[in-house]
Amino acid sequence: MRIRKIAIVIMCAVMVAGSLPLHVFAEDNTSEEDAHGSGEYAAKDEAIYGNLDANGVLENMYVVNTFHVTEPGEIVDHGNYTNVRNLSNLTDIELTNNTVHIQAEEDEFYYQGDLENQSLPWDITITYLLDGQEVEPEDLAGESGSLEIQIATSANEDVDPSFFENYLLQISLTLDPSIADDIQAPDGIEATSGKDKQISFTVMPEQEEAFIVSTNVTDFEMTPIDISATPASMSIEDPDLSEVKGEMQSLTDAISDINQGVGDLNSGISDLNAGASDLSSGSSDYLNGINELDQSSGDLINGSAEIRDALQNVSDAVQGSTDSPDLSELEALPGGLRELAGGLRESSDGLNTLRDNYDEAYSNLDEAINGIPDYEISEEQIGELLQELQNNEIDTKIMNQLIETYQASQVVKETYVAVQEAFGAVTGALDQASGPMEEMANQLDSLADEVDSGMENLDQLDALAELQNGLSTLSSEYQSFHSGLVDYTDGVSSLASSYQDINSGIQGLSDGTSSLDSGADELKNGTEELQEETSDLPNEMQSEVDEMMDEYDSSDFEPQSFVSDQNEKIDIVQFVLQTESIEMEEPETTEEVEEEEKGFWDRLMDLFR
Repeated sequence: MRIRKIAIVIMCAVMVAGSLPLHVFAEDNTSEEDAHGSGEYAAKDEAIYGNLDANGVLENMYVVNTFHVTEPGEIVDHGNYTNVRNLSNLTDIELTNNTVHIQAEEDEFYYQGDLENQSLPWDITITYLLDGQEVEPEDLAGESGSLEIQIATSANEDVDPSFFENYLLQISLTLDPSIADDIQAPDGIEATSGKDKQISFTVMPEQEEAFIVSTNVTDFEMTPIDISATPASMSIEDPDLSEVKGEMQSLTDAISDINQGVGDLNSGISDLNAGASDLSSGSSDYLNGINELDQSSGDLINGSAEIRDALQNVSDAVQGSTDSPDLSELEALPGGLRELAGGLRESSDGLNTLRDNYDEAYSNLDEAINGIPDYEISEEQIGELLQELQNNEIDTKIMNQLIETYQASQVVKETYVAVQEAFGAVTGALDQASGPMEEMANQLDSLADEVDSGMENLDQLDALAELQNGLSTLSSEYQSFHSGLVDYTDGVSSLASSYQDINSGIQGLSDGTSSLDSGADELKNGTEELQEETSDLPNEMQSEVDEMMDEYDSSDFEPQSFVSDQNEKIDIVQFVLQTESIEMEEPETTEEVEEEEKGFWDRLMDLFR
């Protein structure tokens, strides 16, 4: 019976072998022949797969190597592998001293190499906080509360930095809205994946980042976090900056115009300050003069009263005497009158000089203030200009100084217009003060001449009556003159008192224009500096954009092998990483394991059992 079974098996084997096409055996023979030749490949790709625990710690890693074979035969590869496996066919792969020998056929050939004690180019740390307290992932499954997931990436200094410097990281995690709601990810991009919510983060080359996802969870579970890394070979076209550069040029031109305007304003303020300084000096002189005149008014009145009394006494004496009078008092009268006239004339000349100086200073002040431009710049326009400067990251300090100066200049102009009438009144007051003084001086000289003339004719007795009449008339007229002089000195006293306030205002204006002049100089220096810094703003912006574009331009990056620097013709190296999931344990169930269906060879071998 056993011999019969063996015969059946042999017969079946022969039948199976006979059913196989002959080219199978031919290909096997060819493979053996090609195994002795050297193969060629156009490029090699490496896909590094890594499994991380839920905290981001690497647990194991393997590499799938892909060769784009152009010539069948033996290919030599390198890597610190603990184990290798052919993923293309059943041909054995030889691993000796970190060197891999492969018998590859044409087209693509795949093999897997397992790595141990190999680090990733990035240190990845994932931390979980439940209700503010750090929780280990294995204790988090099935928990409820306020959850915060912190993901941090940084450079691993122990690995070739070219990967950290040139690779872009994509981090993606998926949350079930039925488990997690009110999901917040400030730096992430949210998308819907079926019924789930997917959150993605991007880490640019050479960057170390920290991301946070916060949510409220119930019976928490989470699928693995996926992390991929590829060369940052994004295709970015150079942006069209013509419109922006045009706006920047307009800004540059505007700043140049502002600088020119500030220069004109500075010149005007300098003239204003000079005029205000002259006005202040003239006003001080005028105030001192009017005060001195006011203080001497008492002496002037007393002297005039003595002359009045003397004239009255002489007139009374002459009127009441039939004999030749004692005219010694009359001989001193003309000199006193002329001395008084000279004093009045000196005061009048001083007031005229003061008026001329005042008029010149006032004219300079008026010209300088009228030179301030009547620009009407609204608060809205100022706000828009400041916002534009801030948007372009330009320091607004100088512009704020310019605005403050503009506002101060407008205040000065408005103040000047308000007090301009008072300034004009000073000129009128000076004219009114000096004119009567000159007239009184002339009258006193005339009076002295009349007295002298009368004295010369006293040797004739018939002239005595005429002298009596003249002295009587002179005494009466001088009484009127004395009254006018008293009124004049009262006016001088009032003018001196009221001009004190005007002079205080002028001094304040002079101090203000002096500070304004200093601020205008500083502002002019600032706007010149601003103009110099912004004169080439469009080209500087273009250079900044070009430099930024160069940071993401990886056209000159040459990929290199992750597993060995001896490997050549590297085309693509990418990383695919995944953390373990956080899930609740399923209850154990006992299920009857169905018997697997046996194949032909298994059933054939059962015949011998």
